[in-house]
Amino acid sequence: MKKFTVIAGSAMTALVLLAALVSFVWTPFDPSLVDSANRFAPLGWPHVLGTDAMGIDTASRLLVGARTVVFVGVVSVEGAAVVGIPLGLFAGMRHGWWGEAISRAGDILFALPALLLAILLAAAVGASVVTAMLAIAIATVPVFIRMARAATLTVMELDYIDAARVAGTSEPVIALRHVVPNIAPLIGVQAAVSFGMAILAEAGLSYLGLSASSSTPTWGRMMRDANLFTAPAQAVIPGCAIAFAVMGFNVLGDGLRDYLDPRLKEVR
Repeated sequence: MKKFTVIAGSAMTALVLLAALVSFVWTPFDPSLVDSANRFAPLGWPHVLGTDAMGIDTASRLLVGARTVVFVGVVSVEGAAVVGIPLGLFAGMRHGWWGEAISRAGDILFALPALLLAILLAAAVGASVVTAMLAIAIATVPVFIRMARAATLTVMELDYIDAARVAGTSEPVIALRHVVPNIAPLIGVQAAVSFGMAILAEAGLSYLGLSASSSTPTWGRMMRDANLFTAPAQAVIPGCAIAFAVMGFNVLGDGLRDYLDPRLKEVR
């Protein structure tokens, strides 16, 4: 069952990544071509998923939107991990004033949702993909701080850490040689789950006009531009794509957790 969850999550996420890669070399139609004669075309041939209010092919916009979703997810999650994991490690290995200060700062930052940060950044520098990535990354940093700190505190209680300290091993060496390898599986799980949440956050920001410009197809903007009364499929299709991508990364994260955590054993 554990392997099935990992395989299912990997397959779902692979489809999203494949759609993003395919969009670089091929789309059924030009994703920016306006064809007023084919406005709100139904699902069928040659527009397999129909067209929107401007006559633009929905399947083409869906493929290009996957590219934006993956790009925003990768950059925002990697940025949050690069900042949050070292801070969590430091807070977990240092039980003094600095560790507590980092933990409390993370708690304060955790209270600021990505939407609020995006609104503030959009008001300051304007709405763009960079604004969305920065807002999502900042909102995700405290998640990695909490995860890394909690996992580090657990590892620091083990006997071989005390042995390494007695042997005169420095704190940076202990962190790189003993702590990081032990918490790496948890980091991978958290990264997969955070990727799904980043996709959902980017879709919400795009829907509100706080992410990519109107000329850049995104799944959230496709839902915003859809007409539920004239062509409900134009809202359902990108909504299903968002749900599929988020579910895929969440299933992958759960599968990795069950597969990598030795404490979770299947009862036979």
